[in-house]
Amino acid sequence: MLVHALIREDDTVSADELYTIANTLGMSDQQVRLCIKRLVAEGRFTHEGRGRKAELRATADTTRALAPNADFLRHAFQQDAGLAPWDGSWHLAAFAVPESARTARDSLRETLVHLGGAPLQGGLYVCANAWEPYVEDAAHRLGAHGALTLLTTTDLRRGHTKEPAELARQLWPLQEISDRYHRLIRIAQPRLARLTDSAGLSPSELLTVAVELAAELTRSIQPDPLLPPQLLPQPWPGTQARELVARCWAALLERDHGEARPALFRLYTDIAREAADRATR
Repeated sequence: MLVHALIREDDTVSADELYTIANTLGMSDQQVRLCIKRLVAEGRFTHEGRGRKAELRATADTTRALAPNADFLRHAFQQDAGLAPWDGSWHLAAFAVPESARTARDSLRETLVHLGGAPLQGGLYVCANAWEPYVEDAAHRLGAHGALTLLTTTDLRRGHTKEPAELARQLWPLQEISDRYHRLIRIAQPRLARLTDSAGLSPSELLTVAVELAAELTRSIQPDPLLPPQLLPQPWPGTQARELVARCWAALLERDHGEARPALFRLYTDIAREAADRATR
């Protein structure tokens, strides 16, 4: 998450910046070296140079993987602002991939969960949001599109349960997701206080705060299916957490004096601003 949070708008990561922020966060140089080695071995980044003078460059697959996260965050802010009401439709995806293509089958299953799906039974997953373009894109990349069936319904029952909010409680780990947002709130509150205090922060301190917020938000939102508010217990901590983070980003922008900021930070700030603009129209 740290490396992803430091990707700049030209898809590069400065090793010096990476080591500096990692040290500030309590990580050792050895941890960073091992992380870089693993990311390069997995084909997620290329590596040029040595030591702190090196530069990492995100591969196309890595930058592509970050795009859906931005789409999901944009949708989350729209939900928070009441701009994405649920239409009562459940979106289902079913697949039957043979054992001979087990790797593709397992990858598709993991992708469906990552996209906010929950298993109903073997090979059948449900989502409360319109996920079809993302599911089809993943199935095409995995060579499993021919085994995929997509459908929607407003009449979903599991056993004797048909009430939507109760179905959501059964299908998704809402308490675990809630706990992650409470953690994000605990992290964002003191950082907002630091950012709005009259005392100045150095560029490296500002970048550290930006990375901490981006990493913790990613940790919170990646396992979140972003269920519509109608399906969630209220008040939902995700709404408060995202509002706090958006205020932090606004404060960071006020202190930004032209230094290069990570692309993820700029992207998240733009998304929060878009949502705020829509809410005030």
